[in-house]
Amino acid sequence: MQPGPIIGIVFALFAILVGNVLEGGHLGSIVGGPAALIVIGGTIGAVMVQYPMSTLLEAVRAAGRTFKKPSQDGAKLIDEIVDYANRARKDGILALEKVAAGASDPFLAKALMMAIDGADSTTLRETMEIAIGQQEEHGEDAAKAFEAAGGYCPTVGIIGAVLGLIHVMSNLSDIGAVGAGIAGAFVATIYGVAAANILFLPLGGRIKLRLREEITLKELSLVGVLAIQEGMNPKLVRERLTEFVPHAKTAGHAAGGDAARAAAPQSL
Repeated sequence: MQPGPIIGIVFALFAILVGNVLEGGHLGSIVGGPAALIVIGGTIGAVMVQYPMSTLLEAVRAAGRTFKKPSQDGAKLIDEIVDYANRARKDGILALEKVAAGASDPFLAKALMMAIDGADSTTLRETMEIAIGQQEEHGEDAAKAFEAAGGYCPTVGIIGAVLGLIHVMSNLSDIGAVGAGIAGAFVATIYGVAAANILFLPLGGRIKLRLREEITLKELSLVGVLAIQEGMNPKLVRERLTEFVPHAKTAGHAAGGDAARAAAPQSL
């Protein structure tokens, strides 16, 4: 579990509520069940009109995955591919047939099997790039669903505010309740703007960031398999793949530097 998103949401709500109290307001003035129902229900309904249910369910799952640590680590993936490169260089690419099915990622396993089955590099690249494109498209749809919710939410909040004002205007005979009614009417606007900018739009952004990381690792896997197919030296394979994962490159250089310093004679 990654605590960052939860901490961010809690911190934003805490800052808003404390700021409201410091300005002389009280929590009861911004609590409204009907306003929340109008905003959340109206927003969900609007997004359901725009996107099919399958896309909305995938958007919810994608948002949930962003609260967890990535399932793949770039440095470990590079190590795995370099290990395959060593095996292929030593025993031939057909030797990978026994281990390809157990690859850490189905995408990598499929690319390896295509190389083992004798697919040429152009066919392999084009086929796997189609798979990458499809994943990217579906991921973008999930992010756009939350972005759409962030766009509809403030407008639905305004609808809730207008409905509240209509109710107030229809009861002008009770002047004492007019002020409280107007103040309560704008609670829906607060909910709409807050939900859009604290929840929906940030989640859409997180889905895009996670998608970018996943696509990068898919491209890394494809480049690695093509390098294995070419018979590239495993050391050169590692150098090429570390360009996709800067932290792995830095860690590799640091490890190499530590080893060199350990091997160097110590001066007195």
